[in-house]
Amino acid sequence: MTHETGNGASAPVSLPEWRRLEAHRETLAGHSLTDLFATDTARAERLAVTAAGLHLDFSKQRLTPEIVGSLAALARARGLPAAITALFAGEPVNRSENRAAWHVALRAGETAPQAVRDVLAEMTAFVDAVRGGEWHGFNGDPVTDVVNIGIGGSDLGPRLAHAALAPPAARPRVHFAANVDPAELDDLLAGLDPAATLFVVASKSFTTAETMANARAARAWLAAAGAACEGLARHFVAVSAHPERAEAFGCARCFGFWDWVGGRFSLWSAVGLPVALGLGMPVFRELLAGARAMDDHFREAPVEDNLPALLALVGIWNRNFLGYSGQVTVPYAQRLALLPEWQQQLEMESNGKAVTPAGHVVSVATVPQVWGGVGTNAQHAFFQMLHQAPEGLPVDFVLPLPVAGGDERERQRVANCLAQAEALMRGRGDDELRHALAADGLDGEALEVAVAQRRCPGDRPSSTLLIPALDARSLGALLAAYEHKVYVQGVIWGINSFDQWGVELGKTLAGRIEAELAGKPAAAEHDASTAALLARVKAAMTSG
Repeated sequence: MTHETGNGASAPVSLPEWRRLEAHRETLAGHSLTDLFATDTARAERLAVTAAGLHLDFSKQRLTPEIVGSLAALARARGLPAAITALFAGEPVNRSENRAAWHVALRAGETAPQAVRDVLAEMTAFVDAVRGGEWHGFNGDPVTDVVNIGIGGSDLGPRLAHAALAPPAARPRVHFAANVDPAELDDLLAGLDPAATLFVVASKSFTTAETMANARAARAWLAAAGAACEGLARHFVAVSAHPERAEAFGCARCFGFWDWVGGRFSLWSAVGLPVALGLGMPVFRELLAGARAMDDHFREAPVEDNLPALLALVGIWNRNFLGYSGQVTVPYAQRLALLPEWQQQLEMESNGKAVTPAGHVVSVATVPQVWGGVGTNAQHAFFQMLHQAPEGLPVDFVLPLPVAGGDERERQRVANCLAQAEALMRGRGDDELRHALAADGLDGEALEVAVAQRRCPGDRPSSTLLIPALDARSLGALLAAYEHKVYVQGVIWGINSFDQWGVELGKTLAGRIEAELAGKPAAAEHDASTAALLARVKAAMTSG
């Protein structure tokens, strides 16, 4: 079968740059990370880059400067410079839907399209009215609580940004409901005052099943509290590309965005409205400014010095040449606890593909499994596997720098992050263990068993991203860096990072099953397992 890439080039494995990297892998075999540091005293400086305030140290990855050069050559051979130009020019890089993926235009400042600047102006006026107490609910009360109803890209981005940036006393209080399980929204609403609650319904199509079900439940909650039809509208605003549907639902305002804004890249649009409502438009504009600074770097820096491109190329090396099946992200900041979840959607929904835009099967492995957790909690959960399982996984450590005057907890937070990266690389060998354990009185077979149990092989790769402060500008730069990483990898693998057809099948089948649960005739036959499970569910629904 013929293999093609998005830019019409041959499959990556057929390129001499790919074969050169395979040769590098063979040369590297047998050389540990500690060996590489010993033979290159400038390694920590040569394998690091700073951009938009972020500092990426990837010197603990199992590669060399020569390998980085060859990875950059591969990126050029795959047409990365032209692909970056196309992205920023608003060309239809989403080929299957013939659309741009122009999220960079949302944060382009004074050079943004006029339509983008108009929506930002509309957001500013509305945010100022809500935060200034001028927007009232059905009985004249100002808004004390905002509930964002969305799912996927209409939830994860703003939820992460608000959690990362909001001080405890931020007002109005901002909440998020995504899950169609009634427990999430119902438990949230139980603690809120209907007369002072504003709902932001975020759905590009304004037909997303889970979002609309939750929006209808919210409307029923308000009606039960005494909100008359004419007062309901002031409790609902929409973020959608279909204002007519939002108006039909009964929203007082609709803040638009466009088909060229993909859901998981939409934080920078009006989808970020709950962040602005909770923290103010100046903070939201700082978020945009940080992303714009990373955009400028990504567009202008050569591949070898390009932070997002290097994130991507290290991932390509680990996935396609070293064979790692996963990628772990561990932010050492409680306020960034949602970063791995956001990154899961960004990377796996974007690049979880097996065919090229031309419909041909790809010739290489694509996205790894992406997961993680917040440090230091993660150390007491899955770090045992990272240190001692037969196969480790690459880790991205994300570390906001400590604030001046930090206490013992701040020191421990930073020390644990740096120590875990060092421990993954160095490990703990038999001689060191044997000496320490013998000093404790062990000998003979008991000593050898203890050595075997405590052995950490080391040589496990990681990168560390230092963030100057956990503020809006730095967060914007961080999220934009990961967005561009995804695009670079899609270009090299020859896939379209901006569609998600695999998500649609389950949605279609869920709609059929829901109709059956509501008593409608089956639209199609099910497999034996699904039919049996459905029968049990129906029985449970009627047994009460």
